Amino acid sequence: MATTEKISIALPPEMVAIVRNAVATGEYASSSEVIRDALRDWTFKRTLRQQGVKELRQLWQEALHDKNPGVAADDVLDRLERKYQAMADAAGMAK
Repeated sequence: MATTEKISIALPPEMVAIVRNAVATGEYASSSEVIRDALRDWTFKRTLRQQGVKELRQLWQEALHDKNPGVAADDVLDRLERKYQAMADAAGMAK
């Protein structure tokens, strides 16, 4: 088993109630399990955002060096919206 380190966190009463309810209903075995699951989800979403930023930076650099005629902004934005919505849908994130 991996080693663990105990830390203390402060949550607003509404979040404490959500955590306690998740344990009370049997959805999770402990408050720590709820927090670990939330952090795994946050880490996944954060990674997706970072990958998106990295990809956009790469595309920006490519566009700066591209001498071909441009594409209409609306077309680009529509394509990006579809792409990132598909990624969110695949990750189970709601719009």
